Amino acid sequence: MMDLQFTLDFLKDLAQNNHKEWMDDNKKRYLEAKSNVIELVDDVITKVSSFDPSISTLEPKKCLFRINRDIRFSKNKDPYKTNFGAFLVEGGKKSGNPGYYIHIQPGNNFLGGGIYQPPSETLQKVRQEIDYNGKELKSIINDKTFSETYPEPHSADSLKTAPKGYPKDHEHIELLQLKHYVFMRQATDKEVTSKGFPENVARDFKVLFPFNQFLSKSLD
Repeated sequence: MMDLQFTLDFLKDLAQNNHKEWMDDNKKRYLEAKSNVIELVDDVITKVSSFDPSISTLEPKKCLFRINRDIRFSKNKDPYKTNFGAFLVEGGKKSGNPGYYIHIQPGNNFLGGGIYQPPSETLQKVRQEIDYNGKELKSIINDKTFSETYPEPHSADSLKTAPKGYPKDHEHIELLQLKHYVFMRQATDKEVTSKGFPENVARDFKVLFPFNQFLSKSLD
């Protein structure tokens, strides 16, 4: 039975003991913590598939990101992430398609989705769709339920001016300046460990679904 409190407790301990020897000694705990997240993802896939069948055939364990960090070019040499992350997306994590993200980390849980760090070709396609059909996107993200769930887009690294080929006074300039097309919301540890958490995740992914549909259309 899924026990996300166990997972949060494991991640807290990992944050205090981020080295291989500790992980080796706690491998059984790690596998149990991970299995709880896989169970969550499995449940969410089933629920989300009712309105987005594109993810219905995903294998839950393949949606998870590795806990090992790539430390080759990082000043931080801790070998492990202190979170579990899962991306539910048609075609798999490396497809480049818009999807749904679950992040489990003590005190920093969040849910959301879209396209994070898209390559320049994808950015150009999304911006072109915004140029043509920005009113449609605005109607999606300004919807009352959407804006209450996801108040602001992820605006890190946003351009300070208009992207190449677009006027500075474009009516959708704030959307064209984005480098990530992502919306997120925080979730407390209490919510994550509550019985209704999978239902909450699926409910909020349903709110996000029209946004992902817009992004998918721009990539066709």
